[in-house]
Amino acid sequence: MSTVDVDSRGRVYIPKDMREDLGERFKIVKLESGIKLIPVSKDPVEGLKDALNSAEDIEVEDVSSRTEEKAREEVKEDF
Repeated sequence: MSTVDVDSRGRVYIPKDMREDLGERFKIVKLESGIKLIPVSKDPVEGLKDALNSAEDIEVEDVSSRTEEKAREEVKEDF
């Protein structure tokens, strides 16, 4: 675990070794206890394929309904 500072422009420095492992683009999620950075793949289709390959026992219909539900939640948050 590393400790980082936020500069006067709101930027956070992510150590080079972490950027090399996780990439350079993240989605930021606000939690009750703080924030979480989630790596975003440069190729969203490839990222989705990786996620689906790791979810062996999930039904397609379940993924579809969860995706639609999550999209609606994100749209509500944005507006």
